[in-house]
Order: sequence, then C-alpha cells, then structure tokens
Amino acid sequence: MADTGRTKVHEQVPQVARSPLPERGAPLSAARVTIADIAQEAGVSVATVSKVLNGHSQVSDSTREKVEALLESSNYLRRRSRPTHTVGLIDLVINELDSPWSVEVVRGVEEVAAQHRTGLVVTAVHGRTADTLRWIDNLTRRGSDGVILAVTALARAQRQQIQDLNAPLVVVDPVGNPDPSIPSVGATNWHGGLTATQHLLQLGHRRIGLLAGPQDVLSARARLDGYRAALEGAGIPVDPRLVQPGDFHHGTGLTGMRDLLALPDPPTAVFACSDLQALGAYEALRHAGLQVGRDVSVVGFDDLPTSSWASPPLTTVRQPLSEMAAMAARIVLQGVDTVLPGGMRRLELATELVERESTAPVAC
Repeated sequence: MADTGRTKVHEQVPQVARSPLPERGAPLSAARVTIADIAQEAGVSVATVSKVLNGHSQVSDSTREKVEALLESSNYLRRRSRPTHTVGLIDLVINELDSPWSVEVVRGVEEVAAQHRTGLVVTAVHGRTADTLRWIDNLTRRGSDGVILAVTALARAQRQQIQDLNAPLVVVDPVGNPDPSIPSVGATNWHGGLTATQHLLQLGHRRIGLLAGPQDVLSARARLDGYRAALEGAGIPVDPRLVQPGDFHHGTGLTGMRDLLALPDPPTAVFACSDLQALGAYEALRHAGLQVGRDVSVVGFDDLPTSSWASPPLTTVRQPLSEMAAMAARIVLQGVDTVLPGGMRRLELATELVERESTAPVAC
C-alpha cells in the first residue's frame, strides 16, 4: 500500500515487564534494547543517551564514547536525519482516546497533519507513568520530529526528557503555570468562567452553585476564579457551600449536584466547569424530579458535540479545542517564531458563551 503521508497510528502504552539486560559486556540486541537499557549499561541517565543520539555537546568525551560504543554494538536504530524545514512525523500524547474532549483534540491535529501530508502517531497514556521511559524511547526509535502534549500527568523531568530529544514540543491546555520555555496553547478560561456566571446573574439568579474541576489544573482554577470575580462584581459574597469539588467527569457532576440540592437553601442555577459535569448535574436533577432550565438553570464548559444533543440542549462556554490542537500542530510544523510572532510562547484562544435551553430567568 502506497504511503500517503497521512498514516495515523493509535498507540496504547503497553503494560509489560521490561526485559532484563544481558550480562554486562555481552552484545546488546537492537530488537529488545531501549535507551533506558543503554543508559543503565553505561551508568548514565536516559537524558544523556538522548543527548548523544541527537549530537548535543553537553556530554563529556569519555561518556559519549561509552554510549556510542553501546549503541554501535547493539545496532540501535538512530533517528533518521531530515532537513530542519521538513517534518515527516509528529507525536500527539493524550490521556485517553475515549472522551469527547480527546476526540476534538485529535481531530484538530489530524486536519493540520493531513494538510501537510505529515504522519501522526497518537499515544494514550491513561495517566500512567510506569512506562514513560519506554514511551519516550519509542519516540526516539521512530524518529519523531515534533511532540504535542495534551496530558494532565507528566512530570517536569519527563518533559525534560522529551525536550532532550531535540524535537519541537508544544503543550495543549497546560496543567500548571506554563513553562515559558515551552510553547503552549490554551483558552481564555478565566473569561469563560466570568461570562458563564454573569449570564446566570443577568437572568436574575443569586444563589449560583459551581461544579469545580481539579484544582491542580490551571484551566479549572481559572474558571473558578472567573466565577468568583463575577459574583464579587455583582456584590454577592461567595458561599463556600455552593462550590463542589470535581474532576471534569460526569460522576462528580452527579454527586456534586446532589450535594447542592441537599443544602437547606439550594442554588437556583449551577455553573459546571465541564460539559460532562453539566450532564451529570442533569441526571441528578432528573432523579430529584426537577426540570433543567425551568427549576434549575445549568451552564457547562467546552461545547462538546453532546451539548447540543442533550435534553434540553446545554448552554455552555465554547472552548475551541480543535482550533487549539490545530494551532499546536502548526507550531510544530512551521516553527514557533513563524506561528507566534513577537517572541510569544503562550497563546490563548477566545472562549464564547453559547446560549441554549438549559438556562432561563429565575423562577419567582
């Protein structure tokens, strides 16, 4: 079958035991050797092996000779060199493949990769870290020319190992405060939280609950801060009982809404920090015999395709997920200085409120 330049591979990180190293001094077999094996045999870090592979100068001559000898004896497959202006394969690393959020991100990257006739490898890490060294080794083996990270569980040291591969790296929707040295693409989450809450205030609601996202995630904290800013701007104190912890998933929307309804003075409206949490709130309201929109207004965040199919259709803050992912792909393919002018390393795309039938004026 001819190579069209659009091959997409979905790689699941395997849960397998690492093969033991051969006796020290015995030849290493390329069929099973990883850069972690090379590093262990040489008595150096994986980052050092990556630097040798990519020709970095920050390695002593003796260490370089030792690593190169092991690479040579094992016939380890070195990265194929390509012209700096050409990208033939990029890696997208994502938490999972079975969520609507992930589908939108993959779609955005794939569209840009297809336009540039560039191969795409999608790796789902499922929040696991045990196989990170093997996964990073796979990046080296296949000669990936760029990496897009859209994950919530990748340590700084692991990101450094990816950077040591000397390939462009872009982060989509970063978890913590963005590393100024790594290009990142996100959304105006604070403004989205502000807009969602202001919409409910304009409808006359004063007791507005919040189904929060994980507070170690930058976007979730920004949405919470936008919610607080809108209430404070309206002269309404933030009631801690109305803020329910969550994780962006359906289950915490369901349990959080149940807890809000159990309050002596439950809210008349709720801002959920994700569409999935909003749909969980829908379920809790139905179980309580309440109607979304008429009895309790609900606003979500993301504008996933399921939002317009819900009953009633969900008012939500549109986060341009596909556009964010596409922008990250363009940065990898065209270079950060081409896509982000003026030395920018952080780009936030605008959010917007999409009004549907899940919100209505407060009942008298």
